[in-house]
Amino acid sequence: MKKITLLVVLLAVNVFVYSQRAGRRRIAVSLIPQPVSLVQGTGDFTIPKQVTIITSKNAALTKIAKQLADRISTSSEYSVTIKEGTVPVTRSIFLSLSSDVSIPKEGYRLKVTTGGISITATEPAGIFYGVQTLLQLLRYFEAPNEAGINTWNVGVVTIEDHPRFGWRGLMLDVSRHFFTKEQVKDFIDDMVKYKFNLLHWHLSDDQGWRIEIKSLPKLTSVGAWRVDKTGTFGSFSPPAPNEPRTYGGFYTQEDIKEIVQYAKERYVNILPEIDIPGHSLAAIASYPELACTPGTYAVNSGEQLMVWPAGGHFYGLLDNSLCPANEKVYEFLDKVFTEVAQLFPFEYIHMGGDETARNFWEKSDAIKTLMQKENLKNLDEVQSYFVKRVEKIISAKGKKLIGWDEILDGGLPSNAAVMSWRGMKGGIEAARQGHEVVMSPTDFVYLDYMQGDAAIEPPVYATLRLKKTYQFEPVPAGVNPALIKGGQANIWTEQIYNTRHLQYMVWPRAFAVAEVLWSPKEKRDWNDFTRRVEDHFSRLDAAGTNYARSMYDPEFMISKKDTTLIVAMATEIEGLTIHYSFDNSFPDQFYPKYTAPLAVPKDAAVLKVITCRNGEPIGRMIMLTKEEMKKRTGSK
Repeated sequence: MKKITLLVVLLAVNVFVYSQRAGRRRIAVSLIPQPVSLVQGTGDFTIPKQVTIITSKNAALTKIAKQLADRISTSSEYSVTIKEGTVPVTRSIFLSLSSDVSIPKEGYRLKVTTGGISITATEPAGIFYGVQTLLQLLRYFEAPNEAGINTWNVGVVTIEDHPRFGWRGLMLDVSRHFFTKEQVKDFIDDMVKYKFNLLHWHLSDDQGWRIEIKSLPKLTSVGAWRVDKTGTFGSFSPPAPNEPRTYGGFYTQEDIKEIVQYAKERYVNILPEIDIPGHSLAAIASYPELACTPGTYAVNSGEQLMVWPAGGHFYGLLDNSLCPANEKVYEFLDKVFTEVAQLFPFEYIHMGGDETARNFWEKSDAIKTLMQKENLKNLDEVQSYFVKRVEKIISAKGKKLIGWDEILDGGLPSNAAVMSWRGMKGGIEAARQGHEVVMSPTDFVYLDYMQGDAAIEPPVYATLRLKKTYQFEPVPAGVNPALIKGGQANIWTEQIYNTRHLQYMVWPRAFAVAEVLWSPKEKRDWNDFTRRVEDHFSRLDAAGTNYARSMYDPEFMISKKDTTLIVAMATEIEGLTIHYSFDNSFPDQFYPKYTAPLAVPKDAAVLKVITCRNGEPIGRMIMLTKEEMKKRTGSK
């Protein structure tokens, strides 16, 4: 996929720099994630126009070689031959499996000399990751060589590399907004460039059921479709009963098999999520008898569904939860998980378990009867009863259960794993109880949050800047690190309508997540990381991939002194200056430079700000009104 863009990408990035006095000089290598060990040499290997890839005799390696050949041969100037062999040949690319136990799981050794390239690993996954590194190393001379031919070059380098964590995930929500089979494949392609190996696929929610369950056809004939609305999700007007349900879609089981195989060939596991007992309105719209509350239900189209009082307990405006006291629910789930387990080879199935609105359970006679019968003291124990029954269903399919950290409430089955999203607290508690944990806290890795100031970002209820994401540490102090499987970033798509916006929200923050989960903790270096991020911006530009440039924008700290508003600003990367105006004009590099907190003039209506580097604007023009500044200080 994306073949036609690959050549452009390789031609656009990591251009070799020349010095008139010293001749050619070595450039800094810009790899993301940072490898365990990298030693640069002098000189280059120039990839010949007729290049040979030599592999050990192994079917998986042959597939990887074909993927690499496909990348190289996007240029009509290059042809690639794949051969089996046990020794490298001069001016070739050699991919070999080794019995060397000193190479860790998923690890590899990559060596570039002036005579060729070799990648060695103990398993095909390591070879695959070595190839991703090689593709990042490829350089292109800006000018033709002496013979007038454009050439691809790789600098002499020796790399020893392996991941810090085995679980390196991205979660994609396809329920709130649907993404096609090909778009999911594109997402996988982008993931693996940066060594992610787990796609958490959020397949059901209040706004859509996205997976074909043949024994329950209404899940897709009804649950996959809703009224099409555009604007700010969560604030839409309720759809009329006769409005056509034209927005949506689902993946057939053949689609699922195809995507699973596509991911497998790229060393990505897919974790399916069926979100229960809450977030189940699409299922209840399909089969209303699954709710505790009798009524007529429809798939949510983006109208308000939940209320979140400040400092209080959230509650639902209608019953969107499966009923733990209804035996039909467990029969339903047995059918669902039977088919899900057959489609996904990964060892875990995600049951959700988050944000269950229990106000309808509180009023349910069936729930009260269940509590008496099972001696359940409160609604935490009701949910725990549900979780334990779901765990038995999933276990019977040969799978392990994982869920959001709410599944801890009331007690957790002994062999369940926890994905901690409400900060690190749930993961810490789960690990202390001996459960395996995947860290996915909102305050570090929720990629649906705004990336910069709310004055310029598409509105979401919180901001998460790149620097904060880079500070993510999956292993808290005092926790057994063996129980922390790894981490992942989540992309909830309520406000993400299309792939361009999806890309904008993912990159570059996913670069930070990739480095946190792959690279040694002690190698983390913010300033060096941002240098490499900027180099990779050119790759994204060349590939036509959208991304956020928010790291160039300042952060605002608004306060009040007596009746005067005070604005403090800071940049998250080095080397930037901030320029501003209060007179309604648009500042540039010639405007006043910010050096200390600003007192907002009494009659000014708006502050306009832009960042510059080396005397040229680099950030976005940001306009902050006085009304907004007052709002942020809680004043009128």
